[in-house]
Amino acid sequence: MTETTAATWLTQEAYDRLKEELERLETVGRKEIADRIAAARDEGDLKENGGYHAAREEQAKQEARIRELQAKLRNVQIGSPPDDGVVEPGMVVTALVAGDEMTFLLGSREIAGTADIDVFSPTSPLGAAIHGRKVGDATSYEAPNGREIPVEITAASPFQG
Repeated sequence: MTETTAATWLTQEAYDRLKEELERLETVGRKEIADRIAAARDEGDLKENGGYHAAREEQAKQEARIRELQAKLRNVQIGSPPDDGVVEPGMVVTALVAGDEMTFLLGSREIAGTADIDVFSPTSPLGAAIHGRKVGDATSYEAPNGREIPVEITAASPFQG
């Protein structure tokens, strides 16, 4: 699978929250912005109408978020991955990263707000380096500053929420 078709792993709680956000944006959110645009348009000259331009910009941001949520929810995996020691989205990973022990969840940033654990995306440099590896494997990734960071996976288990 490529990054554009890879399933997004989510907890049930995160999935429900995103589904609710999408529904709110597609209904109430769209109506509120359409009403604000109409009210600003009624004020007259659109060239110098700051309220109109601000509402249109907010509308564009909201539509982008709607498209993002639709894409995520179209290809989502809910539940726990198998407990086989293989690092994949949905796993809590303990690793020695540059000699320091770190414990984090490999998954979507969408669950970061609902989980009391650091979350790394599978497409981040660290996430990409360890994705598909097993407990005991050693690898490395290139940091943004160009330095090679060694990583050794010491534990991996399914996230329990």
